[in-house]
Amino acid sequence: MDFDLNPEQQQLADAIKRWTEKDYGFEIRKHIMASEAGVSDTAWQALAELGVFALPVPSEHDGFDGTAVDQMAVMQALGRALVIEPVWATSMGVEFLKLAGNQGDLLTHVASGEMKLACALGERQSRYELSDIQTTARKEGNDFILDGIKTGVLHGAQANYLIVSARSAGESRELQGISLFVLPADYEGIAIQDVRSNDGMRIATVHFKNVRVPAAALLGQAGKGWELLDAATDHGIALLCAEALGVMEALSHATLDYLKTRQQFGVPIGKFQALQHRMAEMFIHLEQARSMAMLAAVKMAASDRTERRRTISAAKARIGEAMKFIGQQAVQLHGGMGVTNELPAAHLFKRLTAIELTLGDTDHHLARFAAQPGFADAA
Repeated sequence: MDFDLNPEQQQLADAIKRWTEKDYGFEIRKHIMASEAGVSDTAWQALAELGVFALPVPSEHDGFDGTAVDQMAVMQALGRALVIEPVWATSMGVEFLKLAGNQGDLLTHVASGEMKLACALGERQSRYELSDIQTTARKEGNDFILDGIKTGVLHGAQANYLIVSARSAGESRELQGISLFVLPADYEGIAIQDVRSNDGMRIATVHFKNVRVPAAALLGQAGKGWELLDAATDHGIALLCAEALGVMEALSHATLDYLKTRQQFGVPIGKFQALQHRMAEMFIHLEQARSMAMLAAVKMAASDRTERRRTISAAKARIGEAMKFIGQQAVQLHGGMGVTNELPAAHLFKRLTAIELTLGDTDHHLARFAAQPGFADAA
């Protein structure tokens, strides 16, 4: 597999790298993270000017028709710098809008950077099963009435629009009866509780109480939203894998630099063969993760749903193992300094831990991989 970026992808990745080095350094990030908003309008506008939000949007809506592979280059670059702006949440939201169709106005606003999106999909009891939905969408005339609570909504309080999954028919965990809606975050009846998570991101609990939304807010058809939900979240997982790759690269480089400078017995500790072996193992995990992240991005274009799901789960599981190994080794090689907020290593490790738990951990995706049609026969 060719891992080289094409000229356009490399140009955008380089532009993001220059911006992060100049205007989004570690100390600036810590300041933004500690602020009341938790994000930076200045940083968001800079990313919009670089074309980050227009990239996945279709050209007819002022976008660049970017693929998952194009977005991989962006997320990898943002991961290296631990950018905490709501890029991932908005990018996954764009995928929902694209798959649903007839959302040109919203896509145009996203492309220009005027609008942020968030995806309110998880619930307290659902864990990683996104079909386990207790939020209800009751039909009343030409409108729907939403009631329920969504948890773990990344950048929910920072979004202008929310994409919400609700059950309009059937029982919890049934694939039929799921409806998807896109609605303004400030609709009457919506209450949002915003907190800062361990990795510095903002995460919200969103309460819906008698929220009346028009039928025009539906994404796709009522009660038939599962395939759209499944495909869009797989796209989100592919982007997470790319971000994780960037974070692991940054953590590996930080660890190597530390081994070159930290001295013991009068020499850099990187001279010790045992530590060199551990760095070599970290490199192997990193390169295997790179292969799987690229494969996941490529397979997002696959027409075969089973092939897409199998590849995405394989990538999330393998990258989950790499994140755990690289993160733990980096902290150990840094010693006590590896868990202090004064060094980037601790922040990088926290972000890897959060990515591992987002949209399914390693065990979940191993089980989903094994459940795909044909796995038992192949085994």
